[in-house]
Amino acid sequence: MSSLQYGIIGTGGIGGFYGGMLAKAGNKVKFLFRSDYQYVLNNGLKIDSTLGNFVLPKVEAYNDTQAMGVCDVVLVCLKTTNNYMLKSLLPPLLHKNTLVILIQNGLGLEEDVVADFPELNIAGGMAFICSQKLGHGYISHLDYGKLTLAAYNNKALSVLSLVTNDFNEAGVTSEILPDLESARWRKLVWNIPYNGSTVVLNTTTEALMNNPVSESLMRDLMEEVVAAANACGIKYPIENSFIDEMLELTRNMTPYSPSMKLDYDNGRELEIKYIYSKPIEKAASVGYDMKKVNILEKQLLFLRK
Repeated sequence: MSSLQYGIIGTGGIGGFYGGMLAKAGNKVKFLFRSDYQYVLNNGLKIDSTLGNFVLPKVEAYNDTQAMGVCDVVLVCLKTTNNYMLKSLLPPLLHKNTLVILIQNGLGLEEDVVADFPELNIAGGMAFICSQKLGHGYISHLDYGKLTLAAYNNKALSVLSLVTNDFNEAGVTSEILPDLESARWRKLVWNIPYNGSTVVLNTTTEALMNNPVSESLMRDLMEEVVAAANACGIKYPIENSFIDEMLELTRNMTPYSPSMKLDYDNGRELEIKYIYSKPIEKAASVGYDMKKVNILEKQLLFLRK
């Protein structure tokens, strides 16, 4: 365990689980809450997990980053639709060496944040996890949980190694990947097919994998994402065998509704920009047309709340 002071922005299924695991292991963690701030302050944070259920009876809970104070590492676990809030949320948490890690889905996230914070020490986090918030101060971790991290700029690397060690010691499998753009495209191989398809078809990952027609569609979409990533010249090309790996992982996954399906069902804004629009634009800029993904994006734009 390091001496790093962590801050969690977005204490939902992702931030609540990863921050909770760090706090359970004895790390210093400050959590930002919104609607459930008072509840957590009074009752603590409950996490049901495949790694073992636990309750943190006392957590450092805040409803304003002005009161949190500076942190060494800030884990941004907001939905990307709320990233506009970072302009006001981040500054009170930053000292000159603070590392901000965007544990979010999609492509082009770091570039947009750095546009507002040019000197920011920043990295990306890719969470392969089934986890969701069930109620006030109540997180349910259903399956998987590996967290891969990659630096956006070189100055992030030294702190990133300490963060990875803290996660591993806390029971969360974590590793540093050598190239962020490659890692983000690799994550999209799963996110693009399943997030959008569960919304458009009003279904679950389990149902998609149990029907040969929809399973074939998932493969088609994955093949298109892999082709787009490689056409963009990512440093570490994605091999076709990765598609079979993702399909098999999903086939064995605990029945689960991805985050976009939960957002749609609860009337929340959909994370279309970074998961669909940005990759489509990036691929088009090098002459590759993501035809099937483009159709899925348009269907989601039609359905969005």
